[in-house]
Amino acid sequence: MNDWPDRRTGDRNERYGRGSDSARPESARAMPHIQRRPTPPQRPQSPPQRPQVPPQGQGYDDRYQDGGYGDGPGYDSGYNTGQVYGSGGAGSNGRGGGGGRRGGDGGYVQGSPAPDWRRRIKLGALTLVVVVLAVSISTYFWADSKLKREVDLSKVIERPESGDGTNYLIVGSDSREGMSAEEKKRLRTGSAEGKRTDSMMILHDGSNGPTLISLPRDSNVEIPSFVGSESGKKFEGTGRQVKLNAAYAEDGPELLVRTVEFNTGLHIDHYVEIGFGGFAKIVDAIGGVELDIPKAFKDKKSGADFQAGKQTLNGEQSLAFVRTRYAFAGSDLDRTKNQQKFLAALASQTATPSTIINPFKLYPTMGAGLDTLIVDKDMSLWALGNMFFAMKGVTGGEGTSMNIPISGSIGGNLVWDKAKVKQLVEQLNNDEKVTVKGD
Repeated sequence: MNDWPDRRTGDRNERYGRGSDSARPESARAMPHIQRRPTPPQRPQSPPQRPQVPPQGQGYDDRYQDGGYGDGPGYDSGYNTGQVYGSGGAGSNGRGGGGGRRGGDGGYVQGSPAPDWRRRIKLGALTLVVVVLAVSISTYFWADSKLKREVDLSKVIERPESGDGTNYLIVGSDSREGMSAEEKKRLRTGSAEGKRTDSMMILHDGSNGPTLISLPRDSNVEIPSFVGSESGKKFEGTGRQVKLNAAYAEDGPELLVRTVEFNTGLHIDHYVEIGFGGFAKIVDAIGGVELDIPKAFKDKKSGADFQAGKQTLNGEQSLAFVRTRYAFAGSDLDRTKNQQKFLAALASQTATPSTIINPFKLYPTMGAGLDTLIVDKDMSLWALGNMFFAMKGVTGGEGTSMNIPISGSIGGNLVWDKAKVKQLVEQLNNDEKVTVKGD
């Protein structure tokens, strides 16, 4: 077979070799120059297979000393299969020649997987939700345990029908319960035994915005028939006319609710009462209440001494502000207007994100208020929160504040305008926008 290429630089007709029968050898001749074809690229051959796989734990000698190839020490096949040997195990020298391979991964180096950020974010969000729920639930039960549900409205007899919306009777009493002698002196509350109502308001929370109606303590009202809150004995009505705060002094919250319902025709859904000490502590817990006082006034009995303009009142000053009555030329109506103004400002400045989401302000504020609040047995924290935010809405442009309409006075007591009161109650019961104006 002819292995020579078919291109050469000599004569095409001359033979590649000349044989001879002569015993004499032919003379030497120059071989014609041969030009080879370009060698095509060759695929790399597989590395020679080792005749034996070394036992586990023995060094791997890549020089094939015992492979039968006879290449001698230092032979390098030149092939690279992409594998890195001898990366793990004690005594490894980086090539696998001196140490054993790890049994689990064959001695290969494996890169760490990329972090799954989507999964991490989901787990973080889930953890946050669980923590928030746990804190919220524990806070709810803590706050709920502090409520003093002492008023039983089921003892109130002959009640009017409920209307639309929710009606709260909010009472500020002069209770000194839990106050030290020093606190009584500083807050100028006196040391009288028992308690009386210093302020009374009806808060209606409905679809047309909240309405806050002050009931002057000097209002002339009739004491109706009632059942004693302690004795359970029924007392028939005799048409007796008294000041409104006398009903509370006579038989407590139940008789006060009964008297308000009888004289207005409005169903009271919930009762809320707070004393002097708790009132001052709430104000101090939120860092004071900013108030714009239009006119300067003083009152020696309450300790009030205020200049006109915007100012921040602490607990002691706030209590003096809402209790002042002798500094005004008018009747108790001026004091009720100040009470409305202050309570709305207190609610507005307390129900803020800076207070609600700050535990260092929220818990002291809730603790100070809930420790002294007295509510009816059916009051829930949800209903109490709704009342608070409805109070805030009074100053937010969503609601109305007013005194109950007055037609005159008798024996120093304020007489209600019965026609206007009837119209006002109809609008509240129907949850309509209040158009009646008070004094």
